[in-house]
Amino acid sequence: MLGLYIHIPFCASRCIYCGFYSTVPAKKKDERLSVEERYVNAVCHEMELRAEKNSDNSGERIGGLSTIYLGGGTPSQLSFESLQKIFQTIDNVYHIGLEWDTENNTCTTATPIEITMECNPDDITEEFAQNLRSLPINRISMGAQTFSDERLRFLHRRHTADEVENAVKRLRNANIENISVDLMFGFPNETLEEWKEDIERLLALDIEHISAYSLMYEEGTPLYRLLQAGKVKDMDDELYRQMYDTLIDRLAEAGYEQYEISNFAKLKVQTSKFKVQSSKSKVQSPYRSQHNSSYWHNVPYIGIGASAHSYSNGKRSWNIADTKAYIAAIEEDRLPCEEEIIDADTHYNDMIMTALRTCEGIDLSTLSDEYYTYLMRLAKPLQQQGLLKEDNGWLHLTRNGIYVSDSIMSDLMKV
Repeated sequence: MLGLYIHIPFCASRCIYCGFYSTVPAKKKDERLSVEERYVNAVCHEMELRAEKNSDNSGERIGGLSTIYLGGGTPSQLSFESLQKIFQTIDNVYHIGLEWDTENNTCTTATPIEITMECNPDDITEEFAQNLRSLPINRISMGAQTFSDERLRFLHRRHTADEVENAVKRLRNANIENISVDLMFGFPNETLEEWKEDIERLLALDIEHISAYSLMYEEGTPLYRLLQAGKVKDMDDELYRQMYDTLIDRLAEAGYEQYEISNFAKLKVQTSKFKVQSSKSKVQSPYRSQHNSSYWHNVPYIGIGASAHSYSNGKRSWNIADTKAYIAAIEEDRLPCEEEIIDADTHYNDMIMTALRTCEGIDLSTLSDEYYTYLMRLAKPLQQQGLLKEDNGWLHLTRNGIYVSDSIMSDLMKV
């Protein structure tokens, strides 16, 4: 099975913290529509080109898709017609079995798969939400970031706190039963009490999935330049730990499982259409992000669009991070990507960086004798310090280990 990621780089405006590839629209409406139309055509044609290139040797068409994810940028900036065209092409190329119910104006797939689209809260109007009913999208990932309008303005976010709550109501009315919301902590001068208020506002929405991150100062972003200029100050380590502890404890109390360092899924299962997973130790939430989990568990994926990455058969590739150059290449029937062969050491290091982020951790049975011996030798002192633990053949971080996870991963890598 494969994950399919489609990158939509368009944003109405740029947030000061974002390091992802994105573009802001042209000022003239005709120019904006022309760029969107050409880009969507290119995305659809890239799917066709990749399927033709790989159908004989990679199995892209054979196993079908297990997940679909529209990320960005801001996919909710696309017109309804553009979204329809993308999904029709996905069905034509990957045969997901789109089933249209014109009487009820709904669309589903023959076999239920997770289909996610990232949205800005202010894009989710009544019309937008109802249009979702006639698309196969069954999961929405929405960036709230904070419920403080002051902090939202600081981030240059377009929405207000009230618009997040209105968006959730509209999505529920459109029968979207799987909603994820992003939340950030560690703003300049943010207090622990303000963070607790954000968590409570989010829990009141009764959503299925929460992604929570500390505010990151990525080099090259306006926020990083503010930090370098001394105009903002990063939070101290003690406050970070208090905020993260508060997050973990409060979400656990509210019935969410922490299945990855920054991701939490509701354990209540009665409304989910997806299979509930189980392990020897516990039942897993059906609301885990299945698409993102594929990245953490070595599942192949296809990346479509400018700057998108792909991984399969021991190869990793990435498209050019330039919308105009991407469109031009695809229109000439060229795939504008570079690729690398992943050797055994790189594969091992990738596993350390991804699988160790999850609550299950690393499946030791998948390692060769060489890498098992190497890993366990380095892991032993970390286990003695209470930072790593082995359970039933899986090596995972402890709660104390999460706080120094970057250091642990670095210690375990092969250099």
